[in-house]
Amino acid sequence: MTAGKRKLISPALRAAMLWPHTWAGVTLGGLLMLVFFMGSLAVFASEIDRWMMPDTRIGAAEAPEAAISLDRTVVPLVERLAAGRAVRDWYVQLPDERRPVMALRVRTESGAAGGMATAGGRLLPPVGTLGASSFFYPLHYSLHLRAGFVGYWIVSFASVAMLAGLISGVIIHARIFKDFFTFRSWGQLRRSLLDLHNLTGVLVLPFHLMITFTGIVIILPIVLPAGVQALYGGDVQRFYDDALGNYNRPRAGTPAPAAPLDPMLAEARRLWGGGEAAVVFVYNVGDAASVVRINRDTGDRISLDVQPVFFDGVTGALLKYQRPGPMVAAHRVMSGLHFAAFEHWPLRWLYFLFGLTGCVLIGTGMLHWMEKRRVIHGLPGVGWRSVAALTCGTTTGLLIATLAMMAANRLLPSGVPSRELVEVGVFFLTWIASAVHAALRTKQDPPWSSQCAAVALLAAACVVLNWITTGEHPVRAAAAGDWAVVGVDAVLALTAAGAWSVSRRLARRARPEASTLSRLTDHA
Repeated sequence: MTAGKRKLISPALRAAMLWPHTWAGVTLGGLLMLVFFMGSLAVFASEIDRWMMPDTRIGAAEAPEAAISLDRTVVPLVERLAAGRAVRDWYVQLPDERRPVMALRVRTESGAAGGMATAGGRLLPPVGTLGASSFFYPLHYSLHLRAGFVGYWIVSFASVAMLAGLISGVIIHARIFKDFFTFRSWGQLRRSLLDLHNLTGVLVLPFHLMITFTGIVIILPIVLPAGVQALYGGDVQRFYDDALGNYNRPRAGTPAPAAPLDPMLAEARRLWGGGEAAVVFVYNVGDAASVVRINRDTGDRISLDVQPVFFDGVTGALLKYQRPGPMVAAHRVMSGLHFAAFEHWPLRWLYFLFGLTGCVLIGTGMLHWMEKRRVIHGLPGVGWRSVAALTCGTTTGLLIATLAMMAANRLLPSGVPSRELVEVGVFFLTWIASAVHAALRTKQDPPWSSQCAAVALLAAACVVLNWITTGEHPVRAAAAGDWAVVGVDAVLALTAAGAWSVSRRLARRARPEASTLSRLTDHA
């Protein structure tokens, strides 16, 4: 290192960075663990949905082979879902490689209805679950606290703290290059935790910087609304309409017949230069002001620019097709980098593994802080036990809650009223129970061993329950080419094996005495 660089990153600057780095991790580590873990699951949301919705595991005979006709296939399904009620709006998410069924939603004058159907127009039974797409994924970015965008604000604040933690971590570590090659799994636990924390932090640093920064950029108009407030009077929806090229108009109140949808679909494909449609919306159905919106599939590109095309729902005339400006295009590329909606399986697996590496980074940082404080202060006090129980509840407790929800998904009968809400209740009650268990059992150590054993048993139970309730074990799923189910079962089996091994090792680990701890030196 040159003399200039030594002066730029002085010991005083490193010392100043240590405080925010430490306390950002200790106070927000649990929330960041939730955000990173749910974000990792969201990478494979379609595959987890397929595991949690067995009726959508259609065979190759019903998989889409050609473009679906909106007029001949989708419109009759909309009429069936409406059941004779006057339809106001509807949309359909068309099938693709990862999700070979259609998802429909219909809003009528007396309520809403939804369902899934095959490409051939066969309406499937109600799925009875929110799945990963509607539960794990929103939990990642909004905590399901949508009123007043409270959840967005909380996650955004944690993301900024994560970004600050990453940058301060780079400044703190004077031996960042050496740390890349250093991991001592023997000797002191605290040393090993710090090595693993440094290793995961350095190895995946570019990904963690990218995913955190792009996550903040996506919701920037919500958390930094000064520009939207000045130009749009705080109307975020109108801002997005202008920025993304949206179009809408109120109902005219004059009945009018609908134009055929398939010619509009063909025109949208021509405008996209051969791109495929992903979602079709029809607003103001049966009205003279009806509007049809068709979004492009983004699986063949990084950018999340869906290039919406708007048609008059009565005449079929093109109303609006606006390419994004340079700023919006850049925003869409950063959104695409964060969402990973593109079709690239190796990259998708890297996103999943790097996201879990973020969980390891956060978890080892919290564990290292706990071990360090235990050495300094000897016997754990109330504050230490509180942080330890919170850490346990937000790591193994979160895993237990997720697996309990998946097990409940396989155990609950299909006729249970509000079945999807019962699953959500199982998730939160199990999570609370895990945290309470950690709080009650934390004396000198949190109950890591017993909670890891619970993780192992639940993960193994999910694989077995899927086999029993659907008859689809991994070998049969592989023979049928159902790789989504094979992948989820394989990850569950690996989780079970890993958690059981960790549980046994922790159970055999000798607990250090306080007098011994007080003699240990800190190398950090």
